[in-house]
Amino acid sequence: MSSRTIYIFVAISGFLLVAFGAFGAHVLSHLLGSEQLAWIHTGLQYQAWHTLAILGLGSVMQTRRNIWFYWSAASMALGVVLFSGSLYSLALSHLRFLVFVTPIGGLFFLIGWLLMLIGALRLRNRASRHE
Repeated sequence: MSSRTIYIFVAISGFLLVAFGAFGAHVLSHLLGSEQLAWIHTGLQYQAWHTLAILGLGSVMQTRRNIWFYWSAASMALGVVLFSGSLYSLALSHLRFLVFVTPIGGLFFLIGWLLMLIGALRLRNRASRHE
């Protein structure tokens, strides 16, 4: 995953985030119950925060190649698709098996943050060796 690929994912995710948020606020709020709207709201929040984190990773990767950041971005992107996507689908379709997909997406979020931590620690170590 290059910085270009990361930026493409961020652009698509950001666009869908705003579009689905507006659609939810103006259309779905009249059609869905409070539980389904809460699922959508949670999906939007997690998608927003992780899209921003992926954007940051892409920016760092422009100046410094870091395999840990690469895998962190990939893991978080998969988390957005699985976690937020399953919540959106659950709210709109009522397919109950999707409740098993959501925690898998959450696990990918956690893995992504852990990989980012490892990458950050490696940056510090690498910089201190050159001083």
